[in-house]
Amino acid sequence: MKFFDIFKKKKPTMNPFKKRKFKIGLALGGGGARGISHLGVIKAFEEFGLKFDVIAGTSVGSLVGAFWASGLSFEQMNEIAKEIRKKDIKTNKIPFMTSSTEGIEKIVINSLGDIDIKDLKIPFAAVAVDIKTTEEVVITKGNLAKAVAGSCCVPGIFQPVEFEDMLLCDGGLQNTLPGNVPRLMGCDFVVSVDVNSARIYGTESSKVLDVLSASIRTLMKSNVVKGYLNSDIVLQPNTKRFKSTKLDDYELMIEEGYNEALSKIPEIMKIFSSLKKKKKNIPNTDEKINFLE
Repeated sequence: MKFFDIFKKKKPTMNPFKKRKFKIGLALGGGGARGISHLGVIKAFEEFGLKFDVIAGTSVGSLVGAFWASGLSFEQMNEIAKEIRKKDIKTNKIPFMTSSTEGIEKIVINSLGDIDIKDLKIPFAAVAVDIKTTEEVVITKGNLAKAVAGSCCVPGIFQPVEFEDMLLCDGGLQNTLPGNVPRLMGCDFVVSVDVNSARIYGTESSKVLDVLSASIRTLMKSNVVKGYLNSDIVLQPNTKRFKSTKLDDYELMIEEGYNEALSKIPEIMKIFSSLKKKKKNIPNTDEKINFLE
């Protein structure tokens, strides 16, 4: 891999960063339109004054992560997201034809400017896959719009994104929940958000397409393992009833993310209020990582 009303809605009286000598990372997973629930999570984090030292994202997680890393608030991101339509993302209207990622790039550029990842206020990484080599790519520098578009580039839906000497496709092909990435960037604790935790389910049908679909979902189990292994806390918004390809039920998805974050706030606050880091024994799942910074 290349490295390129349970709770009162108010900020805590204590300062989560006071005397803290360790870093806390946030990993936002992929899941298509279900990624809208990431916004609900961020809303809760802001209400409790939680800020992270590093943000990493895969696919839609990279899009939301980049916006938050830029310094935009939940309210600002919410206003932008409410205006986005499917035609703004997949610009090709011809059936069964792949689209360029120009629409995704425009969303980033129109909202944040045509900037470099290094210009963001919080260290950020977008996870993608170089389809030339099939290697995972973690991008921490270069054009932000291109990096995010590459991370969101679902094969068969979008055309691969040219980025330096690579052809980028969706990071979910290798690492759909990048909990390991903030750790590789020096974080001692990692909070991850899996907006597609119901991804694995079987079928009672013996029809070819149903069996193939279930088989693909089974194979995708491995893409999320290292994310869970490297995370201290994983949030799992209940998004099963939502489709990954539709932007319907926008407010409900935000609500699911918000409620899930509230339920985990006590655990998360324990991390933020700690004065020392805690060693976490993690199996080495990244033997072949190459850093490109």
